[in-house]
Amino acid sequence: MTNSAPKPKLEEQSLPPTFANAGNPKLWLYFGVWVVLSFLLFWRPVYEIVRLALQDETSSHILLVPLISAWLLYWERSNTEAASNYKNGWAMAFLVSAIVLAVFHSYCNSCSPRDRLSIYASSLILLLVAGFIGILGTAKARASFFGLGFLILGIPIPDAVLRRIIYWLQSGSAEISEFFFNLSSAPVLREGFIFRLPRISVEVAQECSGIRSSLALLILALLVAHFSFRPLWKKVVFVFIGICMMLLKNGIRIVSLTLLANYVNPEFLYGKLHHQGGVVFFLIGLVLLLPVYWLLRKGEEAPAKGGQTQRSVRFESDSVH
Repeated sequence: MTNSAPKPKLEEQSLPPTFANAGNPKLWLYFGVWVVLSFLLFWRPVYEIVRLALQDETSSHILLVPLISAWLLYWERSNTEAASNYKNGWAMAFLVSAIVLAVFHSYCNSCSPRDRLSIYASSLILLLVAGFIGILGTAKARASFFGLGFLILGIPIPDAVLRRIIYWLQSGSAEISEFFFNLSSAPVLREGFIFRLPRISVEVAQECSGIRSSLALLILALLVAHFSFRPLWKKVVFVFIGICMMLLKNGIRIVSLTLLANYVNPEFLYGKLHHQGGVVFFLIGLVLLLPVYWLLRKGEEAPAKGGQTQRSVRFESDSVH
């Protein structure tokens, strides 16, 4: 007789959730092919958008948006809490929306060239999101919501919206400037966007709205809020205060240059500090945001060791004009 004892069963080992849900590399490869094909399909509008970004300061940030969005998707590639499920209805909805926008472009005879690029960019983004959902699943799309939504900043701002934004920046900057002029006790007469001092008069023109550095500050505030705060209300508060800092740092810039030109040397209105000193006042805006950042960081618990990877963002900036 042979003693046939039952063989011990091997224990099933389950992979950590973050690794198990990291996704099949082939799916990311398929999505990469989808992205390449989408850009080839829209190659002419993409080329025009790149030209616009290189020539127009209100669109210079567009070149960085796809790179930042790709980094966000890569960074959060393993943040899916549940297995990816596929609902082709959502993918089809985004795909149909992309087609509708592309068709609408051909019938929009009153659209300006910039508005046409905005429509094309919106259609391209919808096409990319449709491919992401169709290939990687709706659960993965929900986990990557911020990275996908960040692509919206890559849409050229339509003319009507851009005019409103610039006017809002002008008006807000003028109000902040008046406040600081009153604090300085300098004799100033305000007439709309014009401030008259004893020696000089300055106008808060569209070029002085500081929209380029304001957009850079907004993008940075969005990224810091996303990585640093968990409650939605903290994210909203930080971004809102970041928007307020756009006006504050612009008002500081206008008043500083005006007072220096009036009491020191009029060349301050035409020198490097005026035309190339945007980075100085951008950094001032960051410094003013730091107390808000540290205040909102209170109560934020550090991730547990061995679990999620701690995410951090360096609160700094390169040269911004």
